[in-house]
Amino acid sequence: MSKKILIIGGVAGGATAAARLRRLDEEAQIIMFERDEYISFANCGLPYHIGETIKEREQLILETPENMRKKFNIDVRIKSEVVSIDPKNKKVRVKSNAMGDYDESYDYIILSPGAKPIQPPLKGIDGPGIFKLRNVADMDRIKAVVDRGETKTAVVIGGGFIGVETAENLKERGLEVTIVEAAPHILAPFDTEMSVIAEKELNDNGISIILGNGVSSFDHEGGKIRITLGNDRVLETDMVILSIGVAPDTGFLKDSGIGLGERGHILVDDHMRTNLEGIYAVGDAVLVKEYIFQTDAAIPLAGPANRQGRIAADNIGGFDKKYKGTQGTSILKVFSLAAASTGNNERTLQKMGLVYNKDYKVSYIHPMNHVSYYPGATQLTIKTIYDTNGKILGAQAMGYEGVDKFIDVMATAIKFGATIEDLKELELAYAPPFLAAKSPANMIGFMAENEVKGLVETFRSEELETFDPQRQLLLDIREDLEVETTGCLLEALCIPLNSLRDRLDELDKNKEILVYCAVGIRGYIAARILMQKGYKVKNLLGGMKMHEMGSYRAKEVDSGSNDQGLSDKKSLVSEAPTRVVEVDACGMCCPGPLMRAKETMDILKPGEVMNIKASDPGFFEDVKAFAQRTGNELLGVKKDKGIIFASVKKGNSNLSVNAGITGDSPVANPKDGKTMVVFSGDLDKAIASFIIANGAAAMGKKVTMFFTFWGLNILRKDEPIAVKKSFIEKGFGMMMTKGSKKLQLSKMNMGGIGAKLIRKVMRDKNVESLEALIEAAKKSGVNLVACTMSMDVMGIKEEELIQGVNFGGVGYYLGEAEDANVNLFI
Repeated sequence: MSKKILIIGGVAGGATAAARLRRLDEEAQIIMFERDEYISFANCGLPYHIGETIKEREQLILETPENMRKKFNIDVRIKSEVVSIDPKNKKVRVKSNAMGDYDESYDYIILSPGAKPIQPPLKGIDGPGIFKLRNVADMDRIKAVVDRGETKTAVVIGGGFIGVETAENLKERGLEVTIVEAAPHILAPFDTEMSVIAEKELNDNGISIILGNGVSSFDHEGGKIRITLGNDRVLETDMVILSIGVAPDTGFLKDSGIGLGERGHILVDDHMRTNLEGIYAVGDAVLVKEYIFQTDAAIPLAGPANRQGRIAADNIGGFDKKYKGTQGTSILKVFSLAAASTGNNERTLQKMGLVYNKDYKVSYIHPMNHVSYYPGATQLTIKTIYDTNGKILGAQAMGYEGVDKFIDVMATAIKFGATIEDLKELELAYAPPFLAAKSPANMIGFMAENEVKGLVETFRSEELETFDPQRQLLLDIREDLEVETTGCLLEALCIPLNSLRDRLDELDKNKEILVYCAVGIRGYIAARILMQKGYKVKNLLGGMKMHEMGSYRAKEVDSGSNDQGLSDKKSLVSEAPTRVVEVDACGMCCPGPLMRAKETMDILKPGEVMNIKASDPGFFEDVKAFAQRTGNELLGVKKDKGIIFASVKKGNSNLSVNAGITGDSPVANPKDGKTMVVFSGDLDKAIASFIIANGAAAMGKKVTMFFTFWGLNILRKDEPIAVKKSFIEKGFGMMMTKGSKKLQLSKMNMGGIGAKLIRKVMRDKNVESLEALIEAAKKSGVNLVACTMSMDVMGIKEEELIQGVNFGGVGYYLGEAEDANVNLFI
């Protein structure tokens, strides 16, 4: 007697199960129920049709009911919803557009109901202009609105994979896009220092990001949507895309007796069986085992759903097949950047109670995707997590080429229980256009082995927060050019690696030496030199690159701005230069591109131009600082698919490139700037400071305002910002003024009455308010700099300050003061 098998839900799991069942049993009666119109479509491709990368809508339809009937003899019933299951009588209740309400009997069921978008009960969430993106119909609605050309702005609520992909594609269609994410960072599978790389890529491509702020309500007025955030801030937009997450679509199983988890996921065993005989479940709606630790997990991915569908079909067909768990391997396109992960991240491990350096360790590397000497090499940033026995627990990677190759190697290694020792032995395909002889996976093995065997100790960037100069020494072993261009951490002693052996007498053997370089390799070499000379040394994991990325703060991008730099049209001088020199520094790690830039500018004559391209991500900012410090003119800088392109025009012939680097005054750049140290947080002194600054800016002068100690209160936001602080930092915060509107007068304050009176007099006399003066200063290009040392002492975080503020230390200020002929202390 033939089996009668009902499949509830299509797409990845259900459609795969149906096809596999037919291949195993030609006589089985197979009926597939699908609530919507499409039984198998590429839901991961939906955003790309909205963005018109995928031109033809039909390309997303993977299988049609007609084709399933012809090819597999499967009875496909679309627009047919199964609303309940009666396991006692082995029947399901169906609501069908074509057949009405009826019962269908079964021998077996495979549940593949999938997941549905989370839609919290917020005011106005069902109003016009608010969309979700889960199926083809959702895609059609969104694209139709965008195609009309009337929509100019969009806000995407949620920074998960679908949210980021949708934001990118709306931006590609010309919309101004903002992502709002309630969590501290986007892209939950990635740890903070990795997710900020994706955040920067989004910012660089003109997408604004608001983090740590959820949505309270939606209001609809005049064709616009007003979004009120958790801190009462209001955003106005034409369109909203809800991408808050998904929940299992299992409401119809509530009274069936099928076991469900706390959030409604279907509970299954390793054969994909539910607790009821003859009923299996697959896909986004099931609770699976995380592969490494075998803990319960909900991981909605297409690849696992396909495998689960095949396993369920095999078990019904008489094979004994087990599902061994989900690793969560995934990859995402963020404009030109690729972001991929597999296994566990640190956040998950810490929730499980695992402790860094006790239960697990971390490594960072920044290799090229292929050998550096072959054209087009770009840098990857890779994080690997492994336990103290060397077992690989997870990996994350970001870059422009080769990310998929690397993460697939690591996913395979995890699947077969490989250790970091095994990574050293991997033999992967090598040729200059494709990979280096020592692959990134090999390099991870070598690096992790060094630490496990005690050849080096490491420290992480956040440990610098407790740096103690009484017992520790921070050592920067980068080249002088790097230090002059980008600055150093804290008050580090700077000794280039090649000079280290000759300058050991400058180091104190009684102190722990914290050494760092750009990405960690030179730091390791320095650590080995010093350790063998009897010093106690630790090397900064990932080098200054990871420190800088860890401190990056996602931002809101001004309308029409492009952080990529100048446009192509502005990348050349108005009159043809006497000579243009092309320099290819791709494949070089820092300081290679800077050194090539210096060497080239040294031989150029005034007016001649250097066009340089480099793949080192840090060169995007480095070349700006280089041009400024050396008295040359930066004509343009942009980034395209991981390659930085810059044009620099040689300045006055009397100026050596070394002039700016050594601190000498550039002949071609007379001291005409204005600097002021704003120490006071008094209202009258703040007003005076900004009146002077605006006046100088109006005269075409370069103005830098350096805010330190109480002066930082002028730059604080008025609304409270939730940030993590120590007890002492919280104490300082309670005592200090929060924002310019609450500043007091230095004299005759009279309990705040004086401050109110002076503001009234200013209004009556048509004098701009302090807040208006601050905005005018920003628009005039006044450089507002917050002293990072004072911020640390006062417990003030970057998130608490207004937009448009830069951050720097005393070295940064002194560099600005060198180019000024007026320096005020207020």
